[in-house]
Amino acid sequence: MFKKHTAILICFFALFVVSCSKTKHEEASKTAVTTKNGEITSIHGNRKISGIYPHLTTYAHGRIDGTYGFGNECGIGALAVWNKKLYMINYAAHQPKGSEHKLYMVDEDMNMQIFEESIGGTPAARMVHQESNQLFIGPYAIDSVGKVRVIPYTDMKGRLTAIGRHLKDPENMIYYYDMEGMLYEVNVHTLKVNKLFHDPLPGWHGKGGYTSQGRFVVSNNGEHASEGKVTHDTDDWESEHYKWMDNWKIDKEGVFGTENLGILAEFDGDNFKVVERRQYTDVTTKHGIYAVPNDESPLWSMGWDKKSVRLKVLDQGKWYTYLLPKATYNNDPPHGWFTEWPRIRTIGNGKMMMDMHGMFFDFPETFSASNTSGIKPMGSHLRYIPDFLNWKGQIVLATDETSIQGNPLSGQPQSNLWFGSYEQLSNWGPASGYGAIWLKEDVSANTPSDQFLISGFDNRMVHFKNHTDKPVKITMEIDINGDNQWTKLKDLHLEAGNYNYYIFDTSLKAEWLRLIPETASRVTASIHLTDSNLKDASEGKELFSALADIDYSGKVNHAKLYTNKTNFNLSVYNGTIENGKFHKTNELEFTKFDFNFIENITDSTATKALKTKNIWSEDDASIILNAKNYRLRLPKGNGNYSKKMPSGTARVVREVESERELANIAGTFYELPLFKVGQEPLYKMMRPVSTHGKQISDFNTWNGLLVLSGIQKEAKASEHVYVSKDGEASLWFGGIDDIWSFGKPIGEGGPWKDTQVKANELSDMYLMTGYDKKTLTLKADKATKITLLIHVNHYLDEPMAYKTFDLKAGETMEYQFPEGFSAHWIQLKANTNCTATAWFVYK
Repeated sequence: MFKKHTAILICFFALFVVSCSKTKHEEASKTAVTTKNGEITSIHGNRKISGIYPHLTTYAHGRIDGTYGFGNECGIGALAVWNKKLYMINYAAHQPKGSEHKLYMVDEDMNMQIFEESIGGTPAARMVHQESNQLFIGPYAIDSVGKVRVIPYTDMKGRLTAIGRHLKDPENMIYYYDMEGMLYEVNVHTLKVNKLFHDPLPGWHGKGGYTSQGRFVVSNNGEHASEGKVTHDTDDWESEHYKWMDNWKIDKEGVFGTENLGILAEFDGDNFKVVERRQYTDVTTKHGIYAVPNDESPLWSMGWDKKSVRLKVLDQGKWYTYLLPKATYNNDPPHGWFTEWPRIRTIGNGKMMMDMHGMFFDFPETFSASNTSGIKPMGSHLRYIPDFLNWKGQIVLATDETSIQGNPLSGQPQSNLWFGSYEQLSNWGPASGYGAIWLKEDVSANTPSDQFLISGFDNRMVHFKNHTDKPVKITMEIDINGDNQWTKLKDLHLEAGNYNYYIFDTSLKAEWLRLIPETASRVTASIHLTDSNLKDASEGKELFSALADIDYSGKVNHAKLYTNKTNFNLSVYNGTIENGKFHKTNELEFTKFDFNFIENITDSTATKALKTKNIWSEDDASIILNAKNYRLRLPKGNGNYSKKMPSGTARVVREVESERELANIAGTFYELPLFKVGQEPLYKMMRPVSTHGKQISDFNTWNGLLVLSGIQKEAKASEHVYVSKDGEASLWFGGIDDIWSFGKPIGEGGPWKDTQVKANELSDMYLMTGYDKKTLTLKADKATKITLLIHVNHYLDEPMAYKTFDLKAGETMEYQFPEGFSAHWIQLKANTNCTATAWFVYK
């Protein structure tokens, strides 16, 4: 129970006021804050925008004036329902000794209380201990009536990521596992701590831990040696980075290697055993945080390597491996920083959900080695989700949103929750994902590959390449019902050095695919699984109606945005765009508690918001993206952006979720994965999100919301649009995943348009990932052979020759790609010097 205080509580009630044409939604919105000694102790509000309650935003501190002190990240690491309340903890980036971050309690009326004796840190662990009837969440123990006890960091230093049932004394003890790999045991009654091991396993960035089938299974998802110094392709593991390997409690034989990143391991109460040296995160069973005694349920753990998402299953003491696609490559770097606790959890109504690599999956609680049916893609997302659960009949998502690690346009870190339904989650991004069974890999004769999920995807395609000088036959087999009964689908013959592909019939019903080579070979089998029901722009027409279209000729309220450091407000540099430049007209702040515009910016650091970076240009053929050491070409969306909003006018690249960047280029939003914060994004792994065709001059995450500027001056206030009293400033507010509703990516262009082409010289790479109906038109002034090459996996540098076209001089040839065809990038080459056009239309 919280300690009673005699200090006077100061209440601040802020009523929302905008223009005289207030909506019912606006009139009902208000926030009430209770403070003590300058710290917020509770807060209540009822404003809700796109499933987000702004008053539930969490920060790296609790000061009422918003003055930011320390900490560059503020993700919400763990959620739990206990005593009819929603409990959550947020975390700093690297604070094993604690920080100002908090433990929060939200009641059924959306009142949020902050535990005054919070000690912060970097926690994401949670488990209900059945025998003592306590919730353990981070360093806090909460009993059945809400009394909170604290395990101080002086007793248990670490970034606490997992809690598990004890193997030897489960009634009185629990395990705590932390990011640095330390394993503790804690007495649930006295909270006395005993460190069992200090870093007993290779890898780092400890993540999951769970007790089942007589063992405590733990994971970590990264390598110290990869911190900008090594990559997936480097063998230099035995270096000074492993000077602590004498601590390891395993056999070191075979521990090192190019793919040996992170770990999945077992602990039997005395000794450790390596299951697999790959990057792994969550470890759980169908019981989740409500861990039960003597659990014999199948245990699941999610991980990945450069080829695919990996699902490991421990069933009756034996491990099994299943492969799934990646919707995004944000999580991939070998250091493991960018994968914050993806989970498998119950979401109500008898459903479970798996979230990994930017994709939601239906996950059946019956999943086992003998029954592998039921995993289906729901859709993809942009939100960075450390945890989720079901509460009050809704799915609640935690978020790691606005950090300042790589975001100079945010003054202080902050994150919030999202509340909504299964149907809403399934209607965000497309159910499209990519992966591989083999990547330029030596395979053994007559040895089946691991099985890869193909169920639930509309379009399914496998790209094959034989990297040897001998032919090879590959048998494709499918498991139709998820019962380990394999049926031959097709034999595919690959000639020496050749590429081939296979597109599955859309009517084929099957859960899993596996491949069997007839002879030893070196083969690539890269899989593209894509959605055929991409969103139409009409879905978001009303939602985004206030944003000015690119061809809109009326007056527009443009602004540059900065999330304040000295208070909770949003700095707004209001202005106009004239002659290809942004001109500031006045400075405003948009207030945290009452959602109102006020005059003057009080945050001196906010001037950074006016700066923009120019990374794209345009020629007759396409949009040109200028990376540091290469250039790429992107389709032109709708509208003439070079004339109306040329590069450098609008914000182009910004971190909108922690360690995730979004680009707004010529009317299309793109997701940009990172390798390391502060470095150039991995543009070659980018994916288009939506083509908006709007005059969006800036975008930002603030108060748990996505904020967009570029509003028609005549737009009226609404749930999503807030307008100043004089009508001279206005902003759009929603959720980050609302932007899928602008409609699917579309565009046209190519690497050549009446371009002088040199014989056998490859064109620039031109983007194809994520686009729908695809047509190519070719033309050359001379008779020539033009070869289309495709990039089918981000970890293969060389493109594959897909098709060669024979063109007559002056002839125009049109080629329509097969339904379901997918590739990441394309390039072309001609066998003669000529002037050529290669024009792609993506509808």
